[in-house]
Amino acid sequence: MTNILLRCDGCGQMADSAHLSRRLRRLEWATRFRPVHIQGLLVGGIAPARDTEFLYCADGAFAGEAGNVLKAAQIAVEGKAAEAVLGEFQKLGLMLTHVLECPLAEGMSEAEGRGLIEKQLPRTLARVRRSLKPKRVVLVAGELAGLAEEFRRANLECAVLVDGGEVFGGVGRGAEEFRAVALGARVGE
Repeated sequence: MTNILLRCDGCGQMADSAHLSRRLRRLEWATRFRPVHIQGLLVGGIAPARDTEFLYCADGAFAGEAGNVLKAAQIAVEGKAAEAVLGEFQKLGLMLTHVLECPLAEGMSEAEGRGLIEKQLPRTLARVRRSLKPKRVVLVAGELAGLAEEFRRANLECAVLVDGGEVFGGVGRGAEEFRAVALGARVGE
């Protein structure tokens, strides 16, 4: 029996049924906690490979990227159910998405990942402009450093926040500053 591969619309990679199934599951998790009005859209480059690091994972492990984002947003996770934690994130009007909504296939190089990000960027920008419509976009991934200008020129009808012309390093900076930028305290809106 041959395994049929299709191009995944979330990452542009050739994908088998397991990949597509995982993408749909993650999409379902994220959609459940999408704010009605997105104040700050945090944009990463490549979705984490492990579900435990994916912010919207149903088990609420909040490891890696997920834990860093929640820490920067000053949302405590200890002793709380995953739904309560994600509900707080949602109430702040924050949403995390990635240009590549799926992790890279095993064995794929960083250069190949960068190429996929560049190919997927127009689709992501269209999604931000047509569907998500945030008040501000905050770039939080090093993989997007060279693409910050593309976000600015994309007519997103919102502020695109970067740090010194590069990607805002939200999870590595002070939580107060990250929260202020993501929620618009430094933006005259």
